[in-house]
Amino acid sequence: MDKAQQLLTDYGLRKTGCRLDVLRQFLEHDFALSHADLEKKLGSRYDRVTIYRTLYSFEQQGLTHSIKDGSGGLKYALCQHQESLQSKHEDSHIHFSCTGCGQTFCLNDVPVPELMLPQGYEAERLNYSAEGLCKTCSQRNDI
Repeated sequence: MDKAQQLLTDYGLRKTGCRLDVLRQFLEHDFALSHADLEKKLGSRYDRVTIYRTLYSFEQQGLTHSIKDGSGGLKYALCQHQESLQSKHEDSHIHFSCTGCGQTFCLNDVPVPELMLPQGYEAERLNYSAEGLCKTCSQRNDI
């Protein structure tokens, strides 16, 4: 059983062709993917609605999380799988959008500051984002 099959089993999701192919795309890339990215990479094997439903089911089960990409669109990335598979994703990491290549990365190892809200306020979701040049694009500019 490959990693994609194992993750679908672990998250209680049926192993359909589309789910396996979409999940393998996430496993092959270290950056977030949009619906359009997945359509391009998967070709005409699956229609748009099937891909949307796959992304929705992944997010509902906590396998992926969505990221607003700054242009009004959404990208999706795999969640970290260390702790409990039953806990929902929390955005406790920085999302970095590269202005050079347009990719969005989850910076899971960068500490984020604790947010202290005034009394009576309750955050439901936090979005930590940064923009600039990723490591690859930054190295290209140094040449």
